[in-house]
Amino acid sequence: MIKPLRGMKDLAFEDAAKFQYFIEKAATVAKRYGYSYVETPILEDTALFKRSVGESSDIVNKEMYQFIDKGSNDVCMRPEGTAGVVRFFISNKLDRQQGKFKFFYYGPMFRYERPQKGRLREFHQFGCESFGEASVYEDYTIIELIAAIFDALNIKYALEINSLGCQECMPQYRESLVEFLEKKKEKLCEDCNRRITTNPIRVLDCKNPHCKEQLVDAPKITGSLCSSCESDFTKLKSLLEQNGIEYKVNSNLVRGLDYYNKTAFEFVSSDIGAQSAIAGGGRYDRLVEFLDGKPTPAIGFAIGIERVMDLISLPEEQKSGYYIGVMDSEALDYAIAIAKALKMSETVTVEYTPRKLKAHLKAADKMNARYCMVIGEDELQNGTLWVKDLVEKVEDTLPQEQFLKRNKL
Repeated sequence: MIKPLRGMKDLAFEDAAKFQYFIEKAATVAKRYGYSYVETPILEDTALFKRSVGESSDIVNKEMYQFIDKGSNDVCMRPEGTAGVVRFFISNKLDRQQGKFKFFYYGPMFRYERPQKGRLREFHQFGCESFGEASVYEDYTIIELIAAIFDALNIKYALEINSLGCQECMPQYRESLVEFLEKKKEKLCEDCNRRITTNPIRVLDCKNPHCKEQLVDAPKITGSLCSSCESDFTKLKSLLEQNGIEYKVNSNLVRGLDYYNKTAFEFVSSDIGAQSAIAGGGRYDRLVEFLDGKPTPAIGFAIGIERVMDLISLPEEQKSGYYIGVMDSEALDYAIAIAKALKMSETVTVEYTPRKLKAHLKAADKMNARYCMVIGEDELQNGTLWVKDLVEKVEDTLPQEQFLKRNKL
């Protein structure tokens, strides 16, 4: 028997219902905030992610599904969504147009990592990317957007924020951090030692408990911010407080990708085992330029859909639609014609096997239909329809024309 690959999972039944419910709620909120849908290819040039996500990241070093295709192109299946949307933004020359652009996306991402609960090799993300707005008010608004999505889904969360500084204040901080890390090299893991030379701030993102202990006294970027970054960070905190969004400053929050600057944030939940990130993002004002576009301020986020699936409670499903059954096979053509008309506005299931009335009623109730229509010899000869409302518990026999007129068919 052929099974799904390790870390790949079928999406069906209740999980599929939760997935669709999440997308419906998240997309509705994103549209209210002025975002329009974009879909980018699953397969992209590997260089896109090496240049955006960064050579020092675990994604590029260990986790990408990368291969040479039949045209000798070095390609990979997208490990995250932001880089593809930025590539779309540049390739469609939107960076050369004046104005602001906002896009939301959702779909599968791929990373070759150890599968565990809420972390698969094929997983799904929902994200938003905002281009052309440098104001810290946009940083606040995108955090507010995520909070609105989780509120719509009744998902509890805690917000953590940090500032990663800019080109003016980051170099000085980098020097002080490298000086601190060099003294700790022998006590840090192999990945941390590699990052000291490639991207030292990523050392702060290490999940190794022993490394975390060594980094407790590491210098904090929030103590080295330039006046502009300090002013923006102070304003962000003020906006969150004014609008009732609780947060805490996590000075070790650097996110897992190399392209972030200034504001970084994560939404975490303690309802999925150990406290874990369910959404994250930040500002990436130089990424468009890194990918050969015109300098464009930008900010975005992604929500891990599998991470939040267990936190979603579906609303109680109401009975809806029609179940149509027949008492004998001669009535099937009649049933199919009525079903075709009803499908213009209703969900309809037709049972082709002739059954007794009681069996049809039981089947209709099992599939949560609102109405059970059963056609037998009398209905076929008289051109009538027998229908029972399974909510109101009332039944009626109507001429076909009257039924269709009543249902505006």
